[in-house]
Amino acid sequence: MRALQIITGLGVGGAEQQLRLLLRHLPADCDVVTLTNPGPVADGIRADGTRVVDLGMRGNRDLTVLPRLAGLIRTGGYDLVHTHLYRACVYGRTAARLAGVRAVATEHSLGDVQIEGRPLSRRNRALYLATERFGSATVAVSATVAARLRGWGVPDHRIHLVPNGIDARRFRFDPVARAAVRARLGVPPDAVVIGGVGRLVSGKRFGTLLRACPQLPYVRLLLVGDGPERASLQRLAAHLGLTDRLLLPGECGGADGAPAGDGQGPLRLPELLSAMDLFVSPSAQEAFGLSVLEALAAGLPVLYAACPAVEEVPPGEAPGARRVGPGTDELADALLDQLAAGLRRLPVPRVVERYDIAHSADGLMSVYERAAARPQRRAVRAVRAVRAVRAVRSERAVRDGLSEPPPESERADRVARTTDTAER
Repeated sequence: MRALQIITGLGVGGAEQQLRLLLRHLPADCDVVTLTNPGPVADGIRADGTRVVDLGMRGNRDLTVLPRLAGLIRTGGYDLVHTHLYRACVYGRTAARLAGVRAVATEHSLGDVQIEGRPLSRRNRALYLATERFGSATVAVSATVAARLRGWGVPDHRIHLVPNGIDARRFRFDPVARAAVRARLGVPPDAVVIGGVGRLVSGKRFGTLLRACPQLPYVRLLLVGDGPERASLQRLAAHLGLTDRLLLPGECGGADGAPAGDGQGPLRLPELLSAMDLFVSPSAQEAFGLSVLEALAAGLPVLYAACPAVEEVPPGEAPGARRVGPGTDELADALLDQLAAGLRRLPVPRVVERYDIAHSADGLMSVYERAAARPQRRAVRAVRAVRAVRAVRSERAVRDGLSEPPPESERADRVARTTDTAER
């Protein structure tokens, strides 16, 4: 089977790294298209031997990508299109319908009130639902996300649960890497290091973790990642007297590449996890919780505020993970309790094996095969697909004050065309 993977961007992020890992295990011939931002993950995918095409999209409303994307799909001889992240799902499913090829979409980052770290609105929900009908199936990475999709109005028979996966071997605790990373970061061998991983954005709530730490004068705080909240976290650390104990190494090199303990190149995530003693995920809303799984694979005890990957498995499969309340005081008390009980490396729990990446690849291939086996509706409705997207975007522009409203008859025609396309 030939499949085209379409993703919004390939900077460092959970969905982007998950795509790279899946490409290594999927028994399919895949190419990748990124709408914009061909970052470090694009370089990694190319190094793995997979072709990556950058469309150079110039913003959310750049409709010129639709004919280009549809042309790539037609000429590539693909049996299926698989889209990842919101913008790629909207444009990729529409382009696949134009090209007459079946589409599957994975919903990686849908929360109750936000999507991909940004607030949800009626407009982006309406556009998502209008274009969801152009695909054959929507993959949810957790039962939590599947329930949110149903709540949005996506029909249950179109939702398929395929959890994210992990290659646990890459995250095994390495005492040599621990010593090298601590030396590089200036952390004493006997210091206690509390760590977190993720984009430095408000939704990850790393500020809550900072506010819980002044009661722990002997610990270092290691936050792996980068983002717009970096400067704000540094100011908060200064206000709390934590400047000398906060470590912000920036984006890491994922789980791949040569060890960077020699002081050159970006540090890898497994090395950084080996340098930690306790992992904390303070985010109150997650679609899956991949960073928690990676920490458990590294043998770390974990405190988390939300993690569907752990919450949806039988009790006892993740004995090293403890759920805590979302407040600062609750987290501070949990940290004190954990430190008082003593910190040690733990055996890798069963939950990690449950989410082996091979299981994810098998599940996706089953979805691919079912989707590709169904006959596709061809170009008779292709123009309607584009009209539906334009209609929703036009209504959005009117509400934003970017254009004058069309005559009432034209507006009614647009609504009729959008409804007709969705129902079909």
